[in-house]
Amino acid sequence: MKSHKRGTSKRRAGALLSAVILGAGAAGTVAAVAFAGQRPPSEPSASPQLGTVACADASVALDEVPEASQDSVDKNLADLDVQVADAFNRLAAPAPGDNENRVMGDLANKRADTLKKLADSAGPDSGLPKDLSGMAKCTVRHDLVAQDAAKGFSADGVGGAVAQTKAAAQVKSLPKNGFVDIKSVSPNVPAPVKKGSATGSFTSQCGRNENRHLNPDNVIVAPGVSNGAHHMHDYVGNVATDAFASNNKLAASGTTCTNGDGSAYYWPVLRVFDGTNEKDAKAPGGGKDKNVGRILQPAEANITYTSSVGNPVQPMRRFLRIITGDAKAFTNGPANAHASWSCTGFENRQVFDKYPICPQGSRVVRTLKFPDCWDGKNIDSANHRTHTAFSDKSGACPKNFKAIPQLTQRITYDVPAGVRFAVDSFPEQLHNPITDHGDFINNMNQGLLDQMVGCINQGRRCG
Repeated sequence: MKSHKRGTSKRRAGALLSAVILGAGAAGTVAAVAFAGQRPPSEPSASPQLGTVACADASVALDEVPEASQDSVDKNLADLDVQVADAFNRLAAPAPGDNENRVMGDLANKRADTLKKLADSAGPDSGLPKDLSGMAKCTVRHDLVAQDAAKGFSADGVGGAVAQTKAAAQVKSLPKNGFVDIKSVSPNVPAPVKKGSATGSFTSQCGRNENRHLNPDNVIVAPGVSNGAHHMHDYVGNVATDAFASNNKLAASGTTCTNGDGSAYYWPVLRVFDGTNEKDAKAPGGGKDKNVGRILQPAEANITYTSSVGNPVQPMRRFLRIITGDAKAFTNGPANAHASWSCTGFENRQVFDKYPICPQGSRVVRTLKFPDCWDGKNIDSANHRTHTAFSDKSGACPKNFKAIPQLTQRITYDVPAGVRFAVDSFPEQLHNPITDHGDFINNMNQGLLDQMVGCINQGRRCG
């Protein structure tokens, strides 16, 4: 029996897109679920070209959920993800008698049942429409798959049909135009300007996951659900982080951070396609979810806190949960995409929708910046986002929000020359780099939190 307490009687997430969900059939106003084709359209295929399935995303509209119901809500949302993954597998490898109509009909029936459970558990103040039956049916589209194949992110390139081929054949079918030579990208990052005196920084030295703490869970978004992420995560910090880690368990567990920071830091693994696979090639989160290849251990994993423009910051609350980026940004759109990619020596050039090709001696860099404003009350929210926010260009937070230290996860990799790579993702997200994301659960004691704020506000570099 899991115990994942949030510390508030309700979770508030603002009024988000209720009207949009009611109009779920409109392209661009619903969350879509992409089903990758076996081959880009220009290549021969033994299987029919699959389309994209567009489904309304109920989670974005969640406003308030009673604390007692949050676990049920999270479980129902995770079940919807499982149903999509199962439909993906059926469309990619149809069983005898399966066809698009049957698969989509089965998906609609399962979604209808789960959406009813979701509505019942979320309650009347959730922000969801009273009747969710209109969200059950998903529509098949081909345009997103065609766009993605044009960029080089077909599943055949990074973990789709390749998972069913011999390892040596993987390299030959990797995408070639989903990458960009970083030297061809113009500098696009302005020099930072600190307007205030809070110019310090605080760093937690937490290693680079030397103990190979890996699992496909997501304790924030899908607590209590094994394989809730459908892709593998790298972890540093708290050594007990998994789907079943309660606050009490996190508080009592050890950490890889040298300063005693017991926080949980995690992100999707990066895999290289050199003809070898991990032992998870047939496991959930790995090959069963179209994530194949060799997991590359980070060369560095830097955990740093600053103030974005030098404005004073306040301590965050223990067990505050913050996510950045959107694991479904390929289909949801880029509104919540906050990850960028670059190379060491070229970090004034950041790319978002392609992977960088780095010159020899330069490492691939992932940068994940987290929201730096907090509502001051809730350690989580119904949709896991709206209790935090990003400050504007002047460093100002939304009304009634407080400025907190901004976490940046900067992760580098020694990618072998000429070898393609991709981030793990939900199977339907096709490993597009725009889906990169990071997660954080604060588990610092008050003394360490006060030290962090003092270092930043007093212009000192600590850690």
